[in-house]
Amino acid sequence: MGLIYLGALLTSLGCMVLLDRRFGLFFWRDRRRATIVLASGLVFFIVWDLFGIGLDIFFRGETDFMTGILLAPELPLEEPFFLALLCYLSMNAYGALTHRDAGRPRAGRGTA
Repeated sequence: MGLIYLGALLTSLGCMVLLDRRFGLFFWRDRRRATIVLASGLVFFIVWDLFGIGLDIFFRGETDFMTGILLAPELPLEEPFFLALLCYLSMNAYGALTHRDAGRPRAGRGTA
């Protein structure tokens, strides 16, 4: 039962990849830029977590759904996967919003 949360995160990440591939939202639009953005987001949020843990602001929740494996004190194995999902979801949403508007003429600039 300790792998349920990690499995849910991996499944959700897989769904993000499928959406991205189908609609060309993030990695399938510009792989190099997407890698830099996702890695930067992960590093930022992991450092944020480590500072929060160091200041006794963030604590690991106890649940049977998690593996119990810690990468650092109070930093569970699942945290980087959650942060990757958070970043990927945000960038897919941004990609969807900008991709949708890319083909529309702006007001006042139509082809009359």
